[in-house]
Amino acid sequence: MLIRLLALSPLLLPAAAPAQGQLPAIQAPAAANPYGLGALWAQGDLVSRATIVILVLMSLASWYVLIAKLLAQRRMGGQGRAANANFWRADTVRQGARALQPGSPYRFIAESALEATRKHEGLIGKVDLNTWVAQSIERAVATVHSRTQEGLAVLATVGSTAPFVGLFGTVWGIYNALVRIGASGAASIDKVAGPVGEALIMTAIGLAVAVPAVLGYNWLVRRNKVAMDTVRAFGSDLHTVLLASGEKGS
Repeated sequence: MLIRLLALSPLLLPAAAPAQGQLPAIQAPAAANPYGLGALWAQGDLVSRATIVILVLMSLASWYVLIAKLLAQRRMGGQGRAANANFWRADTVRQGARALQPGSPYRFIAESALEATRKHEGLIGKVDLNTWVAQSIERAVATVHSRTQEGLAVLATVGSTAPFVGLFGTVWGIYNALVRIGASGAASIDKVAGPVGEALIMTAIGLAVAVPAVLGYNWLVRRNKVAMDTVRAFGSDLHTVLLASGEKGS
């Protein structure tokens, strides 16, 4: 019986408290990633750093154009709704044009059509009014369409060239990595994975820059088409109203 009590005594007694003043174990800080973007920039040469800077500038330019065009299209949509609500309520085309917002493409088209009727007075008998006004409205609509296309070339250029810029950075990085590996004479996995992985990051950066640019370009082109359909419908109705009313510009 005594032997059994002696065997169970360690389980019945409380665990010994840690010594007074004993400090907790110090955990080692997590090691920094030796293969991340920081290493890519720190270990890269002038060409690789310049490639990264170019990709960053291309990304900033594409996002600036995307946001600016979205705001411009939103403003143009509001101007179209205002034109459909206010322009046709006026007694004359000139009053309707003055009711539109300054800088509105719809006001620009209406004033261009009125100016065409004024200039036609000196061409009576030589050019048909219908043809003259139609040409003036078409030119005004084409001008509006050209303005809606501004900046889209930046997105198209970034979307088509950014992957190749990133690929150039990858090729250059792998070349430098192989040169360093050959000079050191060590081809172990830890010597190869780091430099090659850093080089492949350049391709990922190029794709990350190009994909938003391509998607944004296609989206903006689609929105421009919808906006221009409204503009062309306004121009067609304006042409009919001017011919029916016989109003002249002053």
